Amino acid sequence: MLKSLIDLASDMGFMYVDWRMIVMWAVVAVLMYLAVFKEFEPLLLVPIAFGALLANLPTEGVLNKPPAPIISPAEGTVVSVFASEGGKVFVPRVVKHLPTSVSDAIASAGEGLEQAQADVDRYFKFVGDVTSPESREDAFKKAKGIPDLVAIIRPAHAEFKTDKEAAEANMVFKVKFNGRDLELKGSDLLVWAQCSGDVTGVMAQAGEKVANGQELVGIYSPRTGGLYYYLQLGVLLELFPPLIFLGVGALTDFGPLIARPKTLLLGGAAQFGIFATFIGAICLGFTSQEAASIGIIGGADGPTSIFTTNKLAPHLLAPIAVAAYSYMALVPIIQPPIMRLLTTEKERKIRMKSLRKVSRLEKLVFAIMVTIFCILLVPDVSALIGMLMLGNFLRECGVCERLSKAAQNEIINVVTIFLGTSVGITMTGDRFLRTDTLSILALGVVAFGFATAAGVVMAKIMNLFGGDKVNPLIGSAGVSAVPMAARVSQVEGQKADPTNFLLMHAMGPNVAGVIGTALVAGYFIATLGN
Repeated sequence: MLKSLIDLASDMGFMYVDWRMIVMWAVVAVLMYLAVFKEFEPLLLVPIAFGALLANLPTEGVLNKPPAPIISPAEGTVVSVFASEGGKVFVPRVVKHLPTSVSDAIASAGEGLEQAQADVDRYFKFVGDVTSPESREDAFKKAKGIPDLVAIIRPAHAEFKTDKEAAEANMVFKVKFNGRDLELKGSDLLVWAQCSGDVTGVMAQAGEKVANGQELVGIYSPRTGGLYYYLQLGVLLELFPPLIFLGVGALTDFGPLIARPKTLLLGGAAQFGIFATFIGAICLGFTSQEAASIGIIGGADGPTSIFTTNKLAPHLLAPIAVAAYSYMALVPIIQPPIMRLLTTEKERKIRMKSLRKVSRLEKLVFAIMVTIFCILLVPDVSALIGMLMLGNFLRECGVCERLSKAAQNEIINVVTIFLGTSVGITMTGDRFLRTDTLSILALGVVAFGFATAAGVVMAKIMNLFGGDKVNPLIGSAGVSAVPMAARVSQVEGQKADPTNFLLMHAMGPNVAGVIGTALVAGYFIATLGN
């Protein structure tokens, strides 16, 4: 009777809930409140929040991976393989954050070899208790969120961010696991099962050299992957960001930028936030690739952040995507205090001259010339710039109305739903409530603040050199959040003078920021990519 009740509890999923999930439910509630009741970019926040809710429930058929051979994560030597042909591997319904190497299992960093040995012993005993075949029948053990450990690989080459990491990686530990006495190094990589299934073959043995991506163990299961396993491929394969740019191009009027080209300087100045955060992240111990990916958050451009991170630091894709999209949605909260701090009431009341009318031919030539120039300058960002200008050309040419409307409505709306929920579904409690993730979120705020401030200050500098006065409030629109940042400039301007209309003037630096952020991303990819 007791076993039946335990099995029932396991099937229902209540036992998988932990405090991290409950904390994330509160985060979801805040995001939903801001989206639904405060109307802070609900088209972004609602999909992200709902995806985060799904991520913090013990779902079935949503996130699970399909059966596939387990591969080596790096070139190196096989220390041990724990799967056997004809056996099974098990993955629980909810998988917690897993260490990727032996040194990741050290809880008491810096306490010396003896304490490190104790930490590693404790961790491997815990993993063994949870993943042993007998324990899999215990529903409470399944809820620990630890899949089967399939193999351990000693990498041929290892890179370390700090001397402490290098010291931990070179430590040697004697461990008893799965009935075997093992001698492990801190740099040894742990290879976990990705899905439950039958072991159809073991293609590597202890002591054998393996290449990066070489198959170690074959797995069979009749089950397919979950819904978001496949939808997230749109992020991982870099399909969604260019499609979003197609829609943005079709929705955006580049006329204000063409009519007042000097606002390009405001869009360029806002990129200062990216470089300032890049330097700050390096000082905090992030690698140059990681720092570049974090810095792009300052551009307030979610698709470009995803595109860049996917190429430079894919392991940080989840927190960076969440930060970028969250701050895009929170533009009306983050920017106004900075704008008011850096401007006087007199400056906020500056009226700008009406923009001249821009002809259709000018807009078409602009789209073509920007495409050619930007791709020749930074080829690595061709997909983003190409789709952005294609969307704009469809809008302005006047003979592709159906295609333009499809890009403005059906395509961008569908992709926004899939991209938003795909971003949200990475916000699992055990991944989100970590020091490195919270550091990235904090750096994202810094990046966004610097970008906003730089645009405002640049507008003030431009006014020192005479000519038509520029209202400094439009400088904050130099970030890529189109048209959110431009609307914030309009709202703040009307608080100072209800009869002042800044929206179209702010669209110039706003669209310049889109192009500028894409070019900076391309520069980082070209110089820091492998």
